[in-house]
Amino acid sequence: MEALRSALQPITHNLPAPIRDLGVSIIGDTCYKSLLLDVDLENTECVKLAISKGLGIGIVGASSVVKVPQIIKLVQSRSASGVSFLSYLLETSSYLVSLAYNFRNAFPFSTYGETALVLGQNVIITVLVLNYSGRASMAALVVAALATSMVTLFSQNVLDMQQLSYLQAGAGALGVASKIPQILAIWQQGGTGQLSAFTVFNYLLGSLTRIFTTLQEVDDKLILYGFIAGFSLNLVLALQMLYYWNAPSVKAKGKQKVTPVKASAAASTTARPKSKGPTTRRRG
Repeated sequence: MEALRSALQPITHNLPAPIRDLGVSIIGDTCYKSLLLDVDLENTECVKLAISKGLGIGIVGASSVVKVPQIIKLVQSRSASGVSFLSYLLETSSYLVSLAYNFRNAFPFSTYGETALVLGQNVIITVLVLNYSGRASMAALVVAALATSMVTLFSQNVLDMQQLSYLQAGAGALGVASKIPQILAIWQQGGTGQLSAFTVFNYLLGSLTRIFTTLQEVDDKLILYGFIAGFSLNLVLALQMLYYWNAPSVKAKGKQKVTPVKASAAASTTARPKSKGPTTRRRG
């Protein structure tokens, strides 16, 4: 440890001011001094906090593109097969409440920042699913309802913190319930359709990581229980994705039942030349 400390301290004591200020803003002055200036890796509380902050920032960064593959898959296929509109609507509503609750409680952005980024992507996916399901007229109505809800949730004059805490409890249950329509849709169709594997597995990893960061940085059981329940159902979705990886959907199976006529059968049905009967010779 002493060798590591003597090697790192000349570097950590001479970091540029912007990097030093960023480090202090992320892990605090006490842990910055302990981990970077003193290089005391035996301070377990600061080590766990640094890991939590790193994971949280990583999730926020990854969330900016986590659902881009799903959006691309929908646009390219021009089909919403296997993607549940109800699931995305419930999840979007849950995220909207959680975003307002975390923001108004002034929790660290690294513990909930992905909520805002995923929320925006969910709105895009919801509109695409409606459009490709033949319900494009509903898209404007859904967006307007979400915008109105956002103004209400973020306004202290309209909704106080006590009322918002009740909604957050409901949002946790809503977030869990949002997975059920998607799980049922996959089971009923016998395949994952246009559901993105990248999105499913990233959600699984993200929800597991959020359990750790919430335990470390946020003393709020409502949020913790929501992440635990969400992880459980995300695990079910991931297992479904693995199980149905190469399985065609019910519609695809229906198409496969129509087999082309074999060449030999086709040959037997071709028209044969008509027989003219025996010819008779003229006798001279």
